[in-house]
Amino acid sequence: MKLHEFKFELPEELVALHPARNRDESRLMVVHRATGQIEHRTFKDILDYFVEGDVMVLNDTKVFPARLYGNKEKTGAKIEVFLLRELNKELRLWDVLVDPARKIRVGNKLYFGESDMVAEVIDNTTSRGRTIKFLFDGTDEEFRKALYELGETPIPKEVINRETEPADKERYQTIYAEHIGAVAAPSAGLHFTREVMKRMEIKGVEPAYVTLHVGLGTFRTVDVEDLTKHKMDSENFIVTAPACEIVNKALDAKKKVCAVGTTTIRAMEASVSANARMKPTQGWIDRFIFPPHDFKIANCLLTNFHMPESTLIMLAAAFAGYPLLMEAYKEAIKEKYKFFSYGDAMLIL
Repeated sequence: MKLHEFKFELPEELVALHPARNRDESRLMVVHRATGQIEHRTFKDILDYFVEGDVMVLNDTKVFPARLYGNKEKTGAKIEVFLLRELNKELRLWDVLVDPARKIRVGNKLYFGESDMVAEVIDNTTSRGRTIKFLFDGTDEEFRKALYELGETPIPKEVINRETEPADKERYQTIYAEHIGAVAAPSAGLHFTREVMKRMEIKGVEPAYVTLHVGLGTFRTVDVEDLTKHKMDSENFIVTAPACEIVNKALDAKKKVCAVGTTTIRAMEASVSANARMKPTQGWIDRFIFPPHDFKIANCLLTNFHMPESTLIMLAAAFAGYPLLMEAYKEAIKEKYKFFSYGDAMLIL
Protein backbone atom coordinates (compact mmCIF):
# COMPACT_ATOMS: atom_id res chain seq x y z
CA MET A 1 0.00 0.00 0.00
CA LYS A 2 0.99 3.62 -0.45
CA LEU A 3 1.13 6.51 1.99
CA HIS A 4 -1.52 8.60 0.19
CA GLU A 5 -4.11 5.88 0.82
CA PHE A 6 -4.08 6.84 4.51
CA LYS A 7 -4.60 10.54 3.94
CA PHE A 8 -7.95 12.03 4.97
CA GLU A 9 -9.30 15.35 6.16
CA LEU A 10 -9.62 15.42 9.94
CA PRO A 11 -11.40 18.49 11.32
CA GLU A 12 -9.16 20.14 13.91
CA GLU A 13 -11.95 20.22 16.50
CA LEU A 14 -12.10 16.40 16.52
CA VAL A 15 -8.61 16.09 18.04
CA ALA A 16 -9.25 15.63 21.77
CA LEU A 17 -7.38 18.23 23.82
CA HIS A 18 -8.64 16.81 27.12
CA PRO A 19 -9.78 13.36 28.28
CA ALA A 20 -13.43 12.50 28.91
CA ARG A 21 -14.76 13.52 32.34
CA ASN A 22 -14.60 9.86 33.38
CA ARG A 23 -12.32 7.34 31.68
CA ASP A 24 -15.03 4.80 30.84
CA GLU A 25 -17.46 7.41 29.50
CA SER A 26 -15.54 7.79 26.25
CA ARG A 27 -17.46 6.70 23.18
CA LEU A 28 -16.83 3.24 21.72
CA MET A 29 -17.27 2.34 18.08
CA VAL A 30 -17.63 -1.43 17.57
CA VAL A 31 -16.60 -2.73 14.15
CA HIS A 32 -17.50 -6.28 13.10
CA ARG A 33 -15.06 -7.63 10.52
CA ALA A 34 -17.28 -10.53 9.48
CA THR A 35 -20.34 -8.43 8.57
CA GLY A 36 -19.05 -4.87 8.25
CA GLN A 37 -21.58 -3.77 10.89
CA ILE A 38 -20.68 -0.65 12.89
CA GLU A 39 -22.20 0.02 16.32
CA HIS A 40 -22.03 3.13 18.49
CA ARG A 41 -21.67 2.49 22.22
CA THR A 42 -19.84 3.89 25.26
CA PHE A 43 -16.69 2.35 26.66
CA LYS A 44 -18.36 1.03 29.81
CA ASP A 45 -20.39 -1.27 27.47
CA ILE A 46 -17.25 -3.06 26.27
CA LEU A 47 -17.79 -6.20 28.36
CA ASP A 48 -21.05 -6.86 26.48
CA TYR A 49 -18.77 -8.31 23.78
CA PHE A 50 -16.79 -10.67 26.01
CA VAL A 51 -17.54 -13.86 27.94
CA GLU A 52 -15.88 -15.99 30.58
CA GLY A 53 -12.51 -17.29 29.42
CA ASP A 54 -11.81 -14.40 27.06
CA VAL A 55 -8.58 -12.46 27.60
CA MET A 56 -7.65 -8.77 27.49
CA VAL A 57 -3.94 -8.25 26.83
CA LEU A 58 -2.77 -4.95 28.36
CA ASN A 59 0.45 -2.96 28.07
CA ASP A 60 1.53 -2.14 31.63
CA THR A 61 4.28 0.32 30.73
CA LYS A 62 4.41 3.47 32.85
CA VAL A 63 4.97 6.96 31.45
CA PHE A 64 7.70 8.95 33.16
CA PRO A 65 7.89 12.78 33.26
CA ALA A 66 10.16 13.05 30.24
CA ARG A 67 9.87 16.74 29.38
CA LEU A 68 12.34 19.03 31.20
CA TYR A 69 13.16 22.71 30.85
CA GLY A 70 16.69 23.91 31.43
CA ASN A 71 18.75 27.04 30.84
CA LYS A 72 21.87 27.23 28.72
CA GLU A 73 25.02 28.29 30.52
CA LYS A 74 26.13 31.92 30.03
CA THR A 75 23.17 33.00 27.86
CA GLY A 76 20.42 31.59 30.11
CA ALA A 77 18.36 30.64 27.01
CA LYS A 78 15.42 28.38 27.87
CA ILE A 79 15.84 24.91 26.34
CA GLU A 80 13.34 22.06 26.28
CA VAL A 81 14.96 18.67 26.87
CA PHE A 82 12.84 15.62 26.06
CA LEU A 83 14.23 12.40 27.53
CA LEU A 84 13.97 9.50 25.07
CA ARG A 85 15.94 6.67 26.66
CA GLU A 86 18.69 5.99 29.15
CA LEU A 87 21.86 4.86 27.41
CA ASN A 88 24.11 4.16 30.40
CA LYS A 89 22.84 4.03 33.97
CA GLU A 90 26.23 4.33 35.67
CA LEU A 91 27.41 7.24 33.52
CA ARG A 92 23.93 8.85 33.51
CA LEU A 93 23.94 9.14 29.73
CA TRP A 94 20.60 9.85 28.03
CA ASP A 95 19.39 10.08 24.46
CA VAL A 96 17.29 13.27 24.24
CA LEU A 97 15.65 15.76 21.89
CA VAL A 98 16.35 19.46 22.40
CA ASP A 99 14.42 22.51 21.28
CA PRO A 100 15.53 24.95 19.94
CA ALA A 101 18.24 22.62 18.66
CA ARG A 102 20.25 25.29 16.82
CA LYS A 103 21.36 26.73 20.16
CA ILE A 104 22.71 23.48 21.59
CA ARG A 105 26.16 22.21 20.65
CA VAL A 106 28.58 19.63 22.00
CA GLY A 107 30.19 20.94 25.19
CA ASN A 108 27.25 23.16 26.21
CA LYS A 109 25.94 22.78 29.74
CA LEU A 110 22.33 23.06 30.82
CA TYR A 111 21.16 24.02 34.31
CA PHE A 112 17.78 22.96 35.65
CA GLY A 113 16.04 25.45 37.92
CA GLU A 114 17.24 25.82 41.49
CA SER A 115 18.23 22.15 41.68
CA ASP A 116 21.73 20.70 41.61
CA MET A 117 20.98 19.04 38.28
CA VAL A 118 23.32 19.93 35.43
CA ALA A 119 23.68 18.23 32.06
CA GLU A 120 26.49 18.41 29.52
CA VAL A 121 25.95 17.80 25.80
CA ILE A 122 28.48 15.22 24.65
CA ASP A 123 27.25 14.25 21.16
CA ASN A 124 24.94 15.22 18.30
CA THR A 125 22.80 12.31 17.07
CA THR A 126 20.25 13.92 14.71
CA SER A 127 19.18 17.47 13.86
CA ARG A 128 17.32 17.65 17.20
CA GLY A 129 18.87 14.66 18.92
CA ARG A 130 21.65 14.90 21.47
CA THR A 131 23.41 12.64 23.94
CA ILE A 132 23.69 14.31 27.32
CA LYS A 133 25.45 13.37 30.54
CA PHE A 134 23.80 14.38 33.79
CA LEU A 135 26.19 15.73 36.41
CA PHE A 136 24.63 15.05 39.80
CA ASP A 137 26.25 14.38 43.16
CA GLY A 138 24.12 11.68 44.75
CA THR A 139 22.94 8.09 44.62
CA ASP A 140 21.04 6.65 41.69
CA GLU A 141 17.83 6.75 43.73
CA GLU A 142 18.41 10.43 44.59
CA PHE A 143 19.23 11.19 40.95
CA ARG A 144 16.02 9.63 39.64
CA LYS A 145 13.89 11.29 42.28
CA ALA A 146 15.37 14.69 41.38
CA LEU A 147 15.05 14.04 37.65
CA TYR A 148 11.38 13.01 37.84
CA GLU A 149 10.53 15.94 40.11
CA LEU A 150 11.93 18.29 37.46
CA GLY A 151 10.03 16.65 34.61
CA GLU A 152 6.56 17.26 33.19
CA THR A 153 4.05 14.73 31.87
CA PRO A 154 5.00 14.35 28.19
CA ILE A 155 1.65 14.82 26.46
CA PRO A 156 2.38 15.09 22.70
CA LYS A 157 1.96 18.86 22.41
CA GLU A 158 2.51 18.75 18.63
CA VAL A 159 -0.98 17.20 18.39
CA ILE A 160 -2.60 18.02 21.74
CA ASN A 161 -2.05 21.73 21.18
CA ARG A 162 -1.86 23.02 24.74
CA GLU A 163 0.48 23.19 27.70
CA THR A 164 0.71 20.37 30.24
CA GLU A 165 -1.85 20.62 33.04
CA PRO A 166 -1.75 19.08 36.56
CA ALA A 167 -4.55 16.63 35.66
CA ASP A 168 -2.37 15.10 32.93
CA LYS A 169 -0.14 13.48 35.56
CA GLU A 170 -2.95 11.07 36.42
CA ARG A 171 -4.96 10.94 33.19
CA TYR A 172 -2.04 10.40 30.80
CA GLN A 173 -1.36 7.10 32.55
CA THR A 174 -3.25 3.82 32.59
CA ILE A 175 -4.59 2.72 35.99
CA TYR A 176 -2.58 -0.51 35.71
CA ALA A 177 0.75 1.13 34.73
CA GLU A 178 3.62 -0.57 36.53
CA HIS A 179 6.95 -0.68 34.68
CA ILE A 180 8.37 2.80 34.12
CA GLY A 181 9.97 3.53 30.77
CA ALA A 182 7.48 5.02 28.28
CA VAL A 183 7.54 8.57 26.94
CA ALA A 184 3.99 8.22 25.58
CA ALA A 185 0.93 6.51 26.99
CA PRO A 186 -0.55 3.34 25.45
CA SER A 187 -3.73 5.27 24.77
CA ALA A 188 -6.23 2.42 24.28
CA GLY A 189 -5.68 1.52 27.91
CA LEU A 190 -6.56 5.01 29.16
CA HIS A 191 -10.29 4.13 29.04
CA PHE A 192 -10.08 1.40 31.68
CA THR A 193 -11.33 2.14 35.20
CA ARG A 194 -11.15 0.11 38.40
CA GLU A 195 -14.86 -0.55 37.97
CA VAL A 196 -14.34 -1.97 34.46
CA MET A 197 -11.46 -4.13 35.74
CA LYS A 198 -13.63 -5.41 38.61
CA ARG A 199 -16.43 -6.26 36.18
CA MET A 200 -13.88 -8.14 34.05
CA GLU A 201 -12.93 -10.17 37.12
CA ILE A 202 -16.56 -10.95 37.98
CA LYS A 203 -17.33 -11.96 34.38
CA GLY A 204 -14.24 -14.16 34.12
CA VAL A 205 -12.46 -12.07 31.48
CA GLU A 206 -8.81 -12.43 32.40
CA PRO A 207 -6.14 -9.74 32.01
CA ALA A 208 -2.69 -10.64 30.69
CA TYR A 209 0.08 -8.06 30.93
CA VAL A 210 2.90 -7.39 28.49
CA THR A 211 5.27 -4.43 28.54
CA LEU A 212 6.30 -2.25 25.62
CA HIS A 213 7.91 1.06 26.49
CA VAL A 214 6.28 3.41 24.00
CA GLY A 215 8.62 5.82 22.24
CA LEU A 216 7.96 9.09 20.42
CA GLY A 217 8.35 7.29 17.10
CA THR A 218 4.87 5.87 17.66
CA PHE A 219 3.43 9.28 16.72
CA ARG A 220 5.78 10.09 13.86
CA THR A 221 4.07 10.35 10.49
CA VAL A 222 5.50 8.39 7.59
CA ASP A 223 7.34 10.53 5.06
CA VAL A 224 7.89 7.99 2.27
CA GLU A 225 5.21 7.05 -0.27
CA ASP A 226 6.43 3.44 -0.44
CA LEU A 227 5.54 2.01 2.98
CA THR A 228 8.16 -0.72 2.73
CA LYS A 229 10.82 2.00 2.95
CA HIS A 230 9.66 3.35 6.34
CA LYS A 231 11.76 2.48 9.39
CA MET A 232 10.25 2.39 12.87
CA ASP A 233 12.12 3.48 16.00
CA SER A 234 13.18 0.63 18.28
CA GLU A 235 11.21 0.14 21.50
CA ASN A 236 12.00 -2.13 24.44
CA PHE A 237 9.47 -4.86 25.27
CA ILE A 238 8.96 -7.94 27.42
CA VAL A 239 6.42 -10.74 27.17
CA THR A 240 6.46 -12.94 30.28
CA ALA A 241 5.72 -16.64 30.73
CA PRO A 242 2.58 -15.99 32.86
CA ALA A 243 1.12 -13.77 30.11
CA CYS A 244 1.85 -16.45 27.51
CA GLU A 245 0.16 -19.11 29.64
CA ILE A 246 -3.03 -17.03 29.95
CA VAL A 247 -3.16 -16.15 26.24
CA ASN A 248 -2.31 -19.63 24.95
CA LYS A 249 -4.94 -21.25 27.18
CA ALA A 250 -7.56 -18.90 25.69
CA LEU A 251 -6.41 -19.62 22.13
CA ASP A 252 -6.59 -23.37 22.74
CA ALA A 253 -10.16 -22.90 24.01
CA LYS A 254 -11.02 -20.76 20.94
CA LYS A 255 -11.77 -17.71 23.08
CA LYS A 256 -11.32 -14.04 22.28
CA VAL A 257 -7.83 -12.66 22.80
CA CYS A 258 -8.15 -8.88 22.64
CA ALA A 259 -5.03 -6.76 22.23
CA VAL A 260 -5.59 -3.47 24.04
CA GLY A 261 -3.71 -1.06 21.82
CA THR A 262 -1.35 -1.10 18.88
CA THR A 263 1.70 -1.26 21.14
CA THR A 264 0.33 -4.39 22.80
CA ILE A 265 -0.32 -6.16 19.51
CA ARG A 266 3.17 -5.33 18.25
CA ALA A 267 4.69 -6.94 21.35
CA MET A 268 2.44 -9.98 20.84
CA GLU A 269 3.43 -10.28 17.18
CA ALA A 270 7.10 -10.19 18.19
CA SER A 271 6.63 -13.21 20.48
CA VAL A 272 4.96 -15.72 18.14
CA SER A 273 6.22 -19.32 18.34
CA ALA A 274 6.47 -21.78 15.46
CA ASN A 275 3.07 -23.26 16.39
CA ALA A 276 1.33 -19.83 16.37
CA ARG A 277 1.27 -19.43 20.12
CA MET A 278 2.85 -16.75 22.31
CA LYS A 279 6.27 -17.46 23.82
CA PRO A 280 8.25 -15.53 26.47
CA THR A 281 10.32 -12.92 24.64
CA GLN A 282 12.14 -9.69 25.43
CA GLY A 283 14.35 -7.23 23.62
CA TRP A 284 13.93 -4.40 21.14
CA ILE A 285 11.32 -4.23 18.41
CA ASP A 286 11.11 -1.99 15.33
CA ARG A 287 8.48 -3.96 13.40
CA PHE A 288 6.27 -1.86 11.13
CA ILE A 289 2.86 -3.48 10.56
CA PHE A 290 0.74 -2.32 7.63
CA PRO A 291 -1.70 -4.05 5.21
CA PRO A 292 -1.64 -6.85 4.40
CA HIS A 293 -0.57 -8.64 7.58
CA ASP A 294 -1.54 -12.00 9.03
CA PHE A 295 -1.97 -11.54 12.78
CA LYS A 296 -1.09 -14.74 14.62
CA ILE A 297 -2.33 -14.24 18.20
CA ALA A 298 -4.91 -11.48 18.75
CA ASN A 299 -8.36 -12.02 17.24
CA CYS A 300 -9.76 -8.64 18.31
CA LEU A 301 -8.23 -5.21 18.84
CA LEU A 302 -9.12 -2.23 20.99
CA THR A 303 -7.57 0.99 19.74
CA ASN A 304 -8.14 4.74 19.60
CA PHE A 305 -8.84 6.84 16.51
CA HIS A 306 -5.52 7.77 14.93
CA MET A 307 -4.09 10.63 12.92
CA PRO A 308 -3.90 10.56 9.10
CA GLU A 309 -0.80 8.89 7.63
CA SER A 310 0.33 7.56 11.03
CA THR A 311 1.77 4.08 11.58
CA LEU A 312 -1.05 3.48 14.07
CA ILE A 313 -3.86 3.82 11.53
CA MET A 314 -1.89 1.56 9.19
CA LEU A 315 -1.72 -1.18 11.83
CA ALA A 316 -5.44 -0.80 12.56
CA ALA A 317 -6.15 -1.08 8.83
CA ALA A 318 -4.07 -4.25 8.66
CA PHE A 319 -6.23 -5.73 11.42
CA ALA A 320 -9.68 -4.57 10.30
CA GLY A 321 -9.04 -4.65 6.57
CA TYR A 322 -8.30 -1.40 4.76
CA PRO A 323 -11.74 -0.77 3.16
CA LEU A 324 -13.65 -1.45 6.38
CA LEU A 325 -11.36 0.68 8.53
CA MET A 326 -11.54 3.67 6.20
CA GLU A 327 -15.33 3.33 6.11
CA ALA A 328 -15.34 3.30 9.91
CA TYR A 329 -13.19 6.46 9.97
CA LYS A 330 -15.61 8.24 7.63
CA GLU A 331 -18.39 7.28 10.03
CA ALA A 332 -16.32 8.46 13.00
CA ILE A 333 -15.81 11.90 11.45
CA LYS A 334 -19.49 12.13 10.52
CA GLU A 335 -20.51 11.19 14.09
CA LYS A 336 -17.87 13.51 15.59
CA TYR A 337 -15.85 10.93 17.49
CA LYS A 338 -12.77 12.34 19.20
CA PHE A 339 -9.33 11.38 17.89
CA PHE A 340 -5.84 10.75 19.31
CA SER A 341 -4.58 9.87 22.79
CA TYR A 342 -7.38 11.49 24.79
CA GLY A 343 -10.02 10.56 22.23
CA ASP A 344 -12.60 7.80 21.85
CA ALA A 345 -12.09 4.06 21.30
CA MET A 346 -12.73 1.51 18.57
CA LEU A 347 -13.23 -2.20 19.19
CA ILE A 348 -12.51 -4.33 16.12
CA LEU A 349 -14.06 -7.79 16.45
